[in-house]
Amino acid sequence: MDTTPYPIGTPGTAWGEAEKAEWRSRQLRRRSYADDVLSPIERLRERFEVTQYGQLDYAPDSYPLFAIRSREWRDELPCALVTGGVHGYETSGVHGALQFVDAHMAGYAGRINLLVAPCISPWAYERIHRWNPQAIDPNRSFRENSPAGESAALLRLVAPLLDRFLVHVDLHETTDSDESEFRPALAARDGKPFEPDGIPDGFYLVDDADSPQPEFQQAIIEAVAKVTHIAPADARGEIIGSPMVAPGVIRYPLRSLGLCAGVTDARYKTTTEVYPDSPRATPEQCNAAQVAAVCAALDFALAHA
Repeated sequence: MDTTPYPIGTPGTAWGEAEKAEWRSRQLRRRSYADDVLSPIERLRERFEVTQYGQLDYAPDSYPLFAIRSREWRDELPCALVTGGVHGYETSGVHGALQFVDAHMAGYAGRINLLVAPCISPWAYERIHRWNPQAIDPNRSFRENSPAGESAALLRLVAPLLDRFLVHVDLHETTDSDESEFRPALAARDGKPFEPDGIPDGFYLVDDADSPQPEFQQAIIEAVAKVTHIAPADARGEIIGSPMVAPGVIRYPLRSLGLCAGVTDARYKTTTEVYPDSPRATPEQCNAAQVAAVCAALDFALAHA
């Protein structure tokens, strides 16, 4: 077990502003939100409504936030939300959302209104990180008076539609860097000891512990299993510390934890977790798994509405 202290801060002491500034100085831009996300969104304007729902100003950088909506929006139809890039380093969430829009969204016209926010955390996307510049995890910050601008912007976007969502799919990844970087950084930031755990090899889902939908989750697992492998439970019968309640499925109390998948009152909601570091998965498979998950979720919800 690696017991080397995290290189920022003092073990056992939570970070102050100086430590956060040091951490921020180490985060280098490694890819382009404009090239990878804004350019594809611009091309989608021909077929869908594209709206700016916020602006993140992190001097010297500024990031417009865009959502893609069904052009044939009808007030009598239920709504579905697809979110990606809550954690900017989880690449297939962003590109899977964009690929879904490009290849499949039009096929749901007239059946359900779709709202897709493909990259909620563009600063973190460029730096391949989990947090925003304030060392805040947006995916623990979806609550009233959120300290994360990324989370607050999405909450404002969905607020007018809260009681109309039927389904929400939030696209994520679990990566080897969770164990090598992000969990150690979290422990250091909070002044707590880092307790190593394992990384599950394969795709899994997080259901809502407060309103579980086991048949919905299993329909998604069955669809994704045709694309990539499903994570098994560990020796304790768990996936990342939570009991596996069905093949490839665990449960969290989504809303009380401030998770993105809890931002609506949708009956059917899930968080996907792709494993991009598996030797058995390619980037293309990871994107395809996200697309398959969204399509399966929508198809099940519509069939059981």
